Amino acid sequence: MELDGTAVDGVELRPAEFWRSLEELDHSPDFEEALQREFPRFADRWPEGLDRRRFLELMAASLALAGLGGCESRPAPGKLVPYLETPEELVQGRPLAFATAMPLGGYALGLLVESHMGRPTKVEGNPDHPASLGATDVFAQASVLSLYDPDRAETLQRFGQIATREAFLDEVSTQRLIQRGRNGAGLRLLTETVTSPTLAAQIDALREAFPEAGWHQYEPIHRDHARAGATAAFGRDVQTVYHLDRADTILALDDDFLATGPAHVRYARDFASRRRALGTAEAAQPPRSMSRLYVVEPTVTLTGAAADHRLPVRPPGVEAVARLIARRLGLEVDPPADADRDGVSDEWIDAVVSDLTGELRGGDSSTSLVTAGFTQPAVVHALAHAINAALGSVGTTVEYIEPVEAARALQTQSLEELAESLREGEVETLIIIGGNPVFTAPAGMDLGRLLQPVPFTLHLSESVDETSAACRWHVPQAHFLESWSDARAFD
Repeated sequence: MELDGTAVDGVELRPAEFWRSLEELDHSPDFEEALQREFPRFADRWPEGLDRRRFLELMAASLALAGLGGCESRPAPGKLVPYLETPEELVQGRPLAFATAMPLGGYALGLLVESHMGRPTKVEGNPDHPASLGATDVFAQASVLSLYDPDRAETLQRFGQIATREAFLDEVSTQRLIQRGRNGAGLRLLTETVTSPTLAAQIDALREAFPEAGWHQYEPIHRDHARAGATAAFGRDVQTVYHLDRADTILALDDDFLATGPAHVRYARDFASRRRALGTAEAAQPPRSMSRLYVVEPTVTLTGAAADHRLPVRPPGVEAVARLIARRLGLEVDPPADADRDGVSDEWIDAVVSDLTGELRGGDSSTSLVTAGFTQPAVVHALAHAINAALGSVGTTVEYIEPVEAARALQTQSLEELAESLREGEVETLIIIGGNPVFTAPAGMDLGRLLQPVPFTLHLSESVDETSAACRWHVPQAHFLESWSDARAFD
């Protein structure tokens, strides 16, 4: 049946028309105009007055001029020389693996990175590194994507505009001369958590050259409460390391140790090793009982989802539970307010204490463990230290070491001191290394506004963000997969 204008039962049939967009179906004028610009009619035909011979002449002249442009008499800056002999270990099509460490929150996570022709393509955990033991997390897996992120900063920028390296070095030299004459009184350095011995040594050298310069550290997720709790319990700052593979009973006070923190990859591995009722034949481990996990938290976490017994409470209820357990163990602490212990029953506290002391399972209290999350106040951390000491867990499931950070000041207080110096007009040169403090600082501080009067501000980061927009200079930062440095692990 023909469909070219014939009619069937009074209905005109038209040929099938195919369209690629709603605009083409609508035949809008804007679409027709755009279509003509991209695909002009008769573009495949020779223009008037142009024959094949003339076309070849123009093409030959274009190719000759293009080749002539590459023959500059002045040598290009720099020198690019390919290797004359292929490196022994480099075989095309065969990947290589190298060991590295990813800094996350300042702490190192050991990795093995697969690379093809020098380009990292896949990340796995390093089985010989104590912080990973061959495992990784989502941040490590995503690090390759951040390496090839097309939105990464590539050029120096001054007030949001591309600038030259010479202009940048000229301004830095000027500021260095000014601050050298003042012993660095107007120089401030703001970094994230630093555990790298190399970077710490460089900062110490800078402060030695400029004795009156100030160094501030800040991250939105920090261990200020843990540091204050350790100081209250021991009189000095210590860092806590847990051994979950030795723990029979674990009480987590709003501590999502399976998903957060610098040691969460190792802790998840250790915790999983005690969730197997039978030993592994490969390691010839004897059968042992499964560990039991109690979690007290105001919001749902991954650790709470894996708990044997989870107690949802309001935020003040976490401290109330810690106080009740401490009192049951004979520690002299004040009882919690009745309003704070709303939803916390005596039966639940009795069961937890019986399990922590070993009465419930017929074991030893030294194999119990109490942890506290970073977001909990200092009093909860101090109570956790006191409970672990009362149980005899120190030296078995709990270990205390010297903090691995290069600077051990309270980070929130350090940032407030910097903000006060900015308000007083004492800062003339501010160097920000990593992070995005304008975005992550407390909202009431309004750090972006405080940066505006500073004569020289510099932000070193992998991408242009809110802090870069508030600074005079933005310097692109190298990715950890394409640079050399070091960092310390959680232990």
